[in-house]
Amino acid sequence: MSQPTLAAHIRTEKGKGAARRLRRAEKIPVIFYGPKTEPTPLAVDYPELIRIIKEGGSENAIFNLEFESDQGTETRKAMIKELMVDPVKDTFLHADFYEISMDTEITVNVVIRLRNTPVGVTNGGVLEHVRRELLVSCLPDKLVDALEIDVSALEIGEAIHIEDIQLPEGIRTEEDGHLTVAVVSAPAAEEEEAEEVEEALEGEEVEGETAASEEEGAEESEK
Repeated sequence: MSQPTLAAHIRTEKGKGAARRLRRAEKIPVIFYGPKTEPTPLAVDYPELIRIIKEGGSENAIFNLEFESDQGTETRKAMIKELMVDPVKDTFLHADFYEISMDTEITVNVVIRLRNTPVGVTNGGVLEHVRRELLVSCLPDKLVDALEIDVSALEIGEAIHIEDIQLPEGIRTEEDGHLTVAVVSAPAAEEEEAEEVEEALEGEEVEGETAASEEEGAEESEK
C-alpha cells in the first residue's frame, strides 16, 4: 500500500465552536494517539484527508503524518482508526489517527469484494453478500486494500465461507471459518412454491389427524 504524507497542525482551541470554525475553513479536527503517544489534538485539510483515503484505497490507509511540535517538525506513521460521519451531509466531522510501527502487527477490518457473476445467478438464483468485511491481523506493509473473492463457480444453494478464502501471505484471521461470506439462493418464485407445497402438506397432515380423531371419537361413542 502507498504511504503518502498528510500535513497537520496542533489545535489550541477546543469545543464545538472551534470545530465548526475549522469545518468552515475546510479543515477537520483530529485526535492522534498510540501505545506510546499521548492523545494530541490536530487539524488537517479536509480535501487532503479525502486524498489520503483515495490514494490508500480504503479508510485503512497508512500514511506519514507530519506536524509541528515543540520539538520541531515531526513525522509519524499513522492510520485512520475512526471517522465520524455527518448522517445528513455524509461528510466527515472528526477523525482518530492511530500511530503504528511497521514491525508491529495491526488488527483491522478489510473490505470483502465479490468478483464475477455466479453460474447460479445466470440460472436464476440470487447472490447474497452476507459478510462485507473480515477482521485480519498483519504487519502494516502486508495490509491490502480489499479481499477480492471470485464467486463465478457458485451454483444455486452453494456458498463461500471464511475458511474458503485464500488470504494473502502474511495475513491471518481469527474469525470463525464456518461463517458465510456469500451464498447463491434459489429464485424467490421457487422458494414461495416450496413454502406453499410445504404448507399444503402440513395442512393435509392436520386434516388427516383431525379425521382420524373424529373416527376414533365416533367408535368410542358407539361402544
